[in-house]
Amino acid sequence: MADTQFSVTTSPHLRTTVTVSSAMRDVLYALAPITLVSIYWFKFNAVFLIAVCLIVAMLTELLFRKAMNKPATLKDGSALVTGLLVALCSGGCSAWWVGALATFIAVGIAKELMGGLGWNRFNPAAFGRISVFLLTPFFYWLGLAFSPLQASFGGLDVITSATPLALLKQGTALPDLGSLFLSFPGGALGETSALALLIGGAYLLYKEHIRWHIPVSIVAGVFVMALLFGDHSTTPFYLTPFYHIFSGGVLLGALFMATDWVTSPITPRGRVIFGLAIGILLMIFRLALGPTEGTCFSILIMNAFVPLIDRLTRQRKFGEAPARPAPVAVKPSLEKSS
Repeated sequence: MADTQFSVTTSPHLRTTVTVSSAMRDVLYALAPITLVSIYWFKFNAVFLIAVCLIVAMLTELLFRKAMNKPATLKDGSALVTGLLVALCSGGCSAWWVGALATFIAVGIAKELMGGLGWNRFNPAAFGRISVFLLTPFFYWLGLAFSPLQASFGGLDVITSATPLALLKQGTALPDLGSLFLSFPGGALGETSALALLIGGAYLLYKEHIRWHIPVSIVAGVFVMALLFGDHSTTPFYLTPFYHIFSGGVLLGALFMATDWVTSPITPRGRVIFGLAIGILLMIFRLALGPTEGTCFSILIMNAFVPLIDRLTRQRKFGEAPARPAPVAVKPSLEKSS
């Protein structure tokens, strides 16, 4: 025993081969199918927009970390994931400077200025996308300034009509549900194939980077709300929920944005509450307002409630028992003897 040496270290003592860079690399792999489908439909317009968002994401992280005297962290891949998600949330014909501005806000403000990786309160990609959506009234002047630099790659071999969400809102004829599931060029780059998104989500589940609670809860919330309150004038009532799930940003948000490790609850019960609330809010936006950006708005709203959800659903420590009030000693009254 005299020759025995013990290695004394501080907690935590958990060991894992998963690193931030490897996890972000897996997210990029998972986003590859939907990225390829969007490039198939939108050609070089998609390639150019994605390239702009990725480059702006890396430059923005370098700029902000340099200004804050912090070491560069490009190798962790988080900036690339944010840039790609911003691009996938944008339309195939979106102006490149709109995607650049959304990426700059997402990485610079929502990520770096709000604490950096692991500390940001809101999902950066959703924050950047909603910021440019709210700044739309000012885009006229920005468009005049950047119009000489607008890139054009010719026409697109896609259907130039209303998106499936707009068609749902208008109550007009909808595309075939099978086409919508496999591949349909409606809406943003990340809305072109429900199948590609599910393949990427399955990969993240297999790698255990995400859990089932949030995606399933969001889809369940959308399904029930669409079944109860959706417009069934153009489709049978049992098919309406599937149109809502396969169109818009439901699957992209449910699988790749709402499941963000930092901005989602840490308990299984909290994740279910979080997902259901997002699904219900999303459908309220779709049914009561225009069919635009409901997924990002819903995710950001619920991001703000994550600390409260964590506090209300925190797990009891091993051996912990509910606190009981201490007994109150009652002082006996002395009656006067007559």
